[in-house]
Amino acid sequence: MAQGDNKEDENLTIIPPDFSDLDLSFTSTSASTSSFAATTTTAASSARSSISLSLPSSSSSSSSTLKPLPHRRFDPRWSALRAAANLSPDGHLHLRHLKLLRPLGSGNLARVFHCRLRGFDDPSVDFALKVVDLHAAAVDEAGSGKLSNVRMEARVLAGLDHPFLPALYARLDASHYACFLIDYCPGGDLHSLLRRRRSPRLPVAAVRFYAAEVLLALEYLHALGFVYRDLKPENVLLRADGHVMLSDFDLCFHSDVAPALHRRRHLLPRRRPSSSSCFLRPAQEAEELELVAEPEAAFSLECVGTHEYLSPEVISGAGHGNGVDWWAFGVFIYELLYGRTPFKGGSKESTLKNILARELRFPPETSAGNHGGEKAAARDLISRLLVRDPRRRMGSVRGAAEIKRHPFFRGVRWALIRTMKPPVVVGAAGARVYGEGKRWWSKKWSSCEGKWLKRLGLVGTKKKTTGKA
Repeated sequence: MAQGDNKEDENLTIIPPDFSDLDLSFTSTSASTSSFAATTTTAASSARSSISLSLPSSSSSSSSTLKPLPHRRFDPRWSALRAAANLSPDGHLHLRHLKLLRPLGSGNLARVFHCRLRGFDDPSVDFALKVVDLHAAAVDEAGSGKLSNVRMEARVLAGLDHPFLPALYARLDASHYACFLIDYCPGGDLHSLLRRRRSPRLPVAAVRFYAAEVLLALEYLHALGFVYRDLKPENVLLRADGHVMLSDFDLCFHSDVAPALHRRRHLLPRRRPSSSSCFLRPAQEAEELELVAEPEAAFSLECVGTHEYLSPEVISGAGHGNGVDWWAFGVFIYELLYGRTPFKGGSKESTLKNILARELRFPPETSAGNHGGEKAAARDLISRLLVRDPRRRMGSVRGAAEIKRHPFFRGVRWALIRTMKPPVVVGAAGARVYGEGKRWWSKKWSSCEGKWLKRLGLVGTKKKTTGKA
């Protein structure tokens, strides 16, 4: 079958030789997964013949290529999009300009694809295409407000300009599908990374790295007035450089924000005495300004989210605000450290009961080793975040500014965090996932995934490793 480039049908088709059974045609049926984050597909070998998005010839289509916001204006993807649009007769980008490569994830109303502009073979300008079925959302609107969720995600994506949040490059609508062209993250998600390890947990340093970047993403969302409500490892994607990118914003809700500057006094560390004195110099007090932009007035009665990450106030139905994100942040750190969530029970019902009533417990430490102090700091931070009363929960009033000061994040250079080297993580069966300077990839890929990642230039030649990590 030839690659479809029909302008009238807006048909995208590509047949990859290694995906002999892959079916990615869009329908209005629901998928079994609850998240449609751009995660790497691991079961591609059990699917059918072609990757296609076929729309009726009579369907209307529209194109909206956005202007780059300041932070991402030098991204090469913008130049590639402008070049593709300039070659179009009407000067606009259309679905026919995209070549779908493989599926990344699916959910109730949407599917996500790895795609590339036709005529561009550089993987550094690849995209993810999130396609939402508006007809299915409208049919379900009376029951659960899915159409409003789609609108909210479009609103959030259009305003993002942050290194750890996706850029919306274009919105391409056709028939009853809304298509969002966003950043592609070849590293998959943190949930997949955890499951590829012998023990589904990360070293303390790696947890600090990922938690710090997620904290900055949440801080930015809150400064814009958005309460996220969907934090979990499945929604934290890994970019090609090993840094994170938060995804899935359909559960957000918006509230007004009143930024405020607070004066904070703190003691400077004592300096060592000079050689001529044996007395410590007295501690000096310093004052610094702290910007807080937190949607403190946010309030919602909706019960949404992943059950293991729901806060007590969401479960009780008493109404919730910005504090739900800081509760979820505590659960997130706990899961990265220990490989499971803190209140998980044998069923959803028992998990929800545990969240409301059970005491927070930590697994016993077999050996403190060199990270005993760091583990203790992590536990203290988690305990302050998982406070059932949102009024006393860390972050609910002073937001991320308060959390950044916690000893667990001591040594993090917040202004330079993008230059930090991503952690080296030992994956399943000793496979290594490399950080900065080497591409994020595991040496334990399935044969199908490995072939495709090599063809896309996302992995290099395997090198032998010796010794323990």
